[in-house]
Amino acid sequence: MAKVKKAYFCQSCGFESPKWLGKCPSCGEWNTFIEELVTKSSTAPTSFGLETTKPLRIDEIDLERTPRITLNSTELNRILGGGVVPGSLILIGGEPGIGKSTLSLQIALRTHGIKTLYVSGEESAQQIKLRAERLSGKGSDCMIYCETLVENIISQAKNMNPDLVVIDSIQTLLTERIESSPGSVSQIRETAAMLLRYAKESSTPIFIIGHITKDGTIAGPKVLEHIVDVVLQFEGDSNHVYRLLRSAKNRFGSTAEMGIFEMTSHGLREVDNPSEMLVTQHDTPLSGIAIAAALDGNRPFMIEVQSLVSSAAYGTPQRSTTGFDIRRLNMLLAVLEKRVGFKLGAKDVFLNIAGGIKLTDPCIDLAVISAVLSSNLDIAIPTDVCFAAEVGLSGEIRPIARLDQRIAEAQRLGFKRIYISKYGQKGLQVPDGIKVELVTKVEELFRSLFGKG
Repeated sequence: MAKVKKAYFCQSCGFESPKWLGKCPSCGEWNTFIEELVTKSSTAPTSFGLETTKPLRIDEIDLERTPRITLNSTELNRILGGGVVPGSLILIGGEPGIGKSTLSLQIALRTHGIKTLYVSGEESAQQIKLRAERLSGKGSDCMIYCETLVENIISQAKNMNPDLVVIDSIQTLLTERIESSPGSVSQIRETAAMLLRYAKESSTPIFIIGHITKDGTIAGPKVLEHIVDVVLQFEGDSNHVYRLLRSAKNRFGSTAEMGIFEMTSHGLREVDNPSEMLVTQHDTPLSGIAIAAALDGNRPFMIEVQSLVSSAAYGTPQRSTTGFDIRRLNMLLAVLEKRVGFKLGAKDVFLNIAGGIKLTDPCIDLAVISAVLSSNLDIAIPTDVCFAAEVGLSGEIRPIARLDQRIAEAQRLGFKRIYISKYGQKGLQVPDGIKVELVTKVEELFRSLFGKG
């Protein structure tokens, strides 16, 4: 007979305690312990009846590359490092309504020649069929299975022997070995471990959808992120149509990759050229707009920085940013006051990164300063000019990494001039059709752009 006991688990990190604690000794969070029923089964299975491995000497291990499964998504293949590795466990996290289920169903429907088992614990088969018709997917190789008991899911997977399994979502699964409710720390930890064991023994890749908390972290214990091989974060705003897919962890590829998708009425569409999407084509030049040659991971793209500087209408000047660190903006405004002489302390300054994109790349510092100066003077910056440099506290223009990629992207999109730092430019290859403007101080940038000073 199974022995039943009660224990307290931290909902943040999964730490187990025999009694309630106010502060978790593992992660330091407060008021996160919840009582759960735990069943210790003496007949717990060690495997699923599949072929097991044996210890090998390191010189006996075959170095031949394991063929990856190629999905019908260029962006997803690139983020995963060239495709899905057999036997891998891939976790997709994101806010509610961001498009996690849509992306996973598109993977199942549009990857032809791959037998897929789509397991849903949140929707009925009829609801999934309605969404599949909206996505215009044929899905002849996609099998729908509505179940939450992980033992039944693994049993069906063993009978079907699919090439790919999609779980929507890990918070709805439960196992008979534990008596706590679905979504608890114990259930998430145990079901994820059972799915991992099946994936490794059968060499079947599994996509798992995970919910996130209000803090933006994946719900459940941290051990979930340690168990899986790949963690993909789906980012975006429900008020914008664009979605960013980032790799937070990847055992089989780089974590510096990023994919951009557009949410349409027929599902998620891949954005091949994010620069044309994020840069607005204006009929006439407008003041307060500057273009930055940004880099997110290994992907260069042009981003539009918009600024508005006006007199403070209510006495206290306002500072507001969207997609940019407000503390960084305050620092750059202080540099303008100290080094260039602009008195911005009595003016409202608003800054926006177009397209709902959030960037931390310091290369957009120069574009931010140029947009603020342009709005303050009400003088438009030419539309064929872009910027790529960091600004220091003394007003110096600092060099940035991977400048060749940024200049090449600017030249490809038709920009004629790009402002960069004069320092650290040895061996820089400049393509034909674009002129590089070298500046060392913010004052030089001001004189070169607006012919003043």
